[in-house]
Amino acid sequence: MEVQNRSGATVEERAAIELAREVLAAEGVGDGELGIAFVGPDEIRALKSDHLGVDEATDVLSFPIDGRETLPPGVPRALGDVVLCPQVVGAAWREPLVHGLLHLLGYDHGSEMEARERALAR
Repeated sequence: MEVQNRSGATVEERAAIELAREVLAAEGVGDGELGIAFVGPDEIRALKSDHLGVDEATDVLSFPIDGRETLPPGVPRALGDVVLCPQVVGAAWREPLVHGLLHLLGYDHGSEMEARERALAR
């Protein structure tokens, strides 16, 4: 797991890593490359504009790669990246991180995802 803080804000990197590990374990994912990046409002706004065509800052973006797909033997799983903006989420970063991780695992917005978020973001 790779964590980067480019936000200029103080973030709880160790707690974020631990929460990510807990979410992945609860979802039955024991391995996989994962990136977590904390970025500032300008960077997340640019990412959202480039990838979603919406010009605004947001709390979290997910960039999934393999998700839960079956991979050939010996091919490492690349889950993807979750990008959070501490200036948008503030101290309430846990739910957006869980939300982003669930997107990496293939969840779409809806009642199933919301139920998993409530169960996992504590």
